[in-house]
Formats: sequence, C-alpha cells, structure tokens
Amino acid sequence: MAYNKVESYDEKITSGLVKNYKECLELLGEDAEREGLLKTPERMAKAMQFLTQGYQLDAREILNGAKFTEAYSEMVIVKDIELYSMCEHHMLPFFGKAHVAYIPNGYITGLSKLARVVDVYARRLQVQERMTHQILDAIQETLQPQGVAVVIEAQHLCMMMRGVSKQNSVTTTSAFSGQFQDGTTRSEFMKLIKK
Repeated sequence: MAYNKVESYDEKITSGLVKNYKECLELLGEDAEREGLLKTPERMAKAMQFLTQGYQLDAREILNGAKFTEAYSEMVIVKDIELYSMCEHHMLPFFGKAHVAYIPNGYITGLSKLARVVDVYARRLQVQERMTHQILDAIQETLQPQGVAVVIEAQHLCMMMRGVSKQNSVTTTSAFSGQFQDGTTRSEFMKLIKK
C-alpha cells in the first residue's frame, strides 16, 4: 500500500478522558458497562481530541510553509470552505462554510493553506465571532497582504437542538482589513462569494 493514514492519540489524555466520560454516562443515569456503551468513553475521548486538534496547530507556520514571492496583486478568493467546530458555551457542534480572500502584496500562499488555517481555528472550542478574526489576523500578520476578508456562515446546534430551537437559523460573521475596508472592494468580494 502506497498510502496509509494513521491516527495517533496521547495515551495519558485518552485515559483521563475515558475515565471522565464513563463517569458522565453514569451521572446521566446510564449503565456504562452495557454492551452498546462499553467502548463509548474511548470513542468519545478520541473524537474530542480529533475535534480539538487545532490547539496543536500553528496557522502562521502553515502559511509560512507555502509562502512564495509573486507579483500578483489582484483578489484571491477561496470560498465555500467547509468548517466544523464546537461551541465553547455548550460543547455542541456548529458547522458551515468560510469564504476567505486576500490581496497579495508581494507574497502568495498555497490555496489549500487558507482552508487549513480555517481548520486550525475551527478545531477548537470556539465562538464564531472570535474565529472569524483569528483567521483574518493569521493571514494579515503572516502574508502582510494589502487586505484580508473573511465571512463565515454557520448553523449552531446549540440554537437548533436546545434553547430557542430555531432549526433554520444561520449566523453570519465577517471581518475585513486593508483594502477590504473600502466599500468598492468589499462589494466586489461579497458579490463574488454569492455567485
């Protein structure tokens, strides 16, 4: 086999989470020893480590790993980047898409790196507002472009499954720097991501 993806989990963290998740199940009134739940604490422990792997990643390092000198100075957009995150208030998922653009100022980066930057911040306990600015700041600080634009549209299970129970609500956040603060450039970006 030419390719083999291997997942690796920290044993100390995994065992600690397994113990805590087993206790949670019991506190909820479940029998953690019944057949269907025997491996659930371990699966939960591994899932949570996967869903929060962004804490171990560095967005600036990712961008610098594929930073190239280039004279191109027009808008670069990667839109409809899928994202999956966890609300830090209820630890329930939120999911949607991010639209990221920048106007180079001597440097470009690999297009996939923009999607990876989104994942770095999405794979943490988050609020959408903060994540939007973290993505913008990482790109602005690393590439020093003429401007950055980030728009995120997401559905939050904490609003859909509990509380107000609004299943069709979508939250949109945005952040703009540099040339994207100009109305004309911002309008062009917004028009292009809606196509």
